[in-house]
Amino acid sequence: MTETNIELVRRGYQAALRGDFDTIRELLAPDVKWHGGEPSDPAACHNRQEALEVMRNAPSRRGVGELVDVVGAGDKVVVIMRPRSQDGGPVATVANLTTIREGKVVEMVHYPDPAAALAAAGV
Repeated sequence: MTETNIELVRRGYQAALRGDFDTIRELLAPDVKWHGGEPSDPAACHNRQEALEVMRNAPSRRGVGELVDVVGAGDKVVVIMRPRSQDGGPVATVANLTTIREGKVVEMVHYPDPAAALAAAGV
C-alpha cells in the first residue's frame, strides 16, 4: 500500500518535531523549492540542501509548534500550524502549501494566512 500525500506530510512534520533530518531528506526532492510566494526571492530555497540548512538553523526550530490540520487536494497538501509563542502570548496560525510528485515534496510555499493557502490549493 502506498503512502498518501497527507500521511507523507504528517510523517514529515513529526520528523521535524523530532529533529529527524534524515527522514526529512528522504521526503524532499533534490530540487525542492521553498519560498514565501516568490521563488526568485534571495531567501528562497532552491534545493534539498538549502531547505535542510534552513530547517537546521531556524531560530524557532525547537519551537516547531502545533500541527492544527492537514488538508489534501490531489498533489497539494495544506499544512496548517500554530508556531510556538516566543513570549507566551497567543500566536496566529500559518500554513505551508506543499506540492508532492512521485512521493517527494517538490515545493513548499509559506502563507501567513491559512485561508490563502487553502484557496491556492483549490480547497
